[in-house]
Amino acid sequence: MAGDVNIQGEEVKKLDVLANDLFINMLTSSYTTCLLVSEENKTVIEVEKDHQGKYVVCFDPLDGSSNIDCLVSIGSIFSIYRKSSDSVPSVSDALQPGNTLVAAGYALYGSATMMVISTGNGVNGFMLDPSIGEFVLTDPNMQVKEQGKIYSLNEGYANLWDPAVSEYVREKKAKKAGARYIGSMVADVHRTIKYGGIFMYPATTDSPKGKLRLLYECNPMAFLVEQAGGKATTGKMRVLDVVPTDIHQRIPIFLGSAGDVQEIIDLYKKHNL
Repeated sequence: MAGDVNIQGEEVKKLDVLANDLFINMLTSSYTTCLLVSEENKTVIEVEKDHQGKYVVCFDPLDGSSNIDCLVSIGSIFSIYRKSSDSVPSVSDALQPGNTLVAAGYALYGSATMMVISTGNGVNGFMLDPSIGEFVLTDPNMQVKEQGKIYSLNEGYANLWDPAVSEYVREKKAKKAGARYIGSMVADVHRTIKYGGIFMYPATTDSPKGKLRLLYECNPMAFLVEQAGGKATTGKMRVLDVVPTDIHQRIPIFLGSAGDVQEIIDLYKKHNL
């Protein structure tokens, strides 16, 4: 532990601090960015004027870091926007809906190190080859199955779900769908893209606005899943159409195979939620 707590109220590990510093140092010295939003920082980070470029980058430097000590896969998530004004960079430049994204991606640190990225023209996966120190294209044009056989969410919160989510999970169990939940968003979403199915982090009575952050978790993952032919919704609207009001805003999210996600959308309409 680093002996600190971040803006989200989460315990910060030393690797969190290192990852955040690396992201900030690399991005501020790249001459391509003007504004940064990190999960670990309360406010936006403005790049020095003589180093500024035209892009805004939002990132979770180390997603799933609570799993570090048990050696479960963790990762990094990022989203890239163009600066939306010609004025001095400000928080308003970061508060853009996901439908304006230029690019998004994640790095997964597991049995291998993989980078999955989209610039708005499909999704490609690159595996790190340590022998040459390069990322090699191993998964071109990644596609999500139209319908999957896996559902993924934390069922420990079952008594806190709304009726739509409760009914959806009952239906999945009745169909003998497989349940898989790692607890690291990058790993869970990567599996969903590779194998199909649905990843869910719904609102609960304890967290009525949802738990995952819009700018640097939900938007980039929704962008990637849609680019791979899937869907991403809050249950009530498309994730990429949500207009942010705060850089650390949270929302509920359901993403994955288009057929599976449409089922939860239909249940939200059925229950008038």
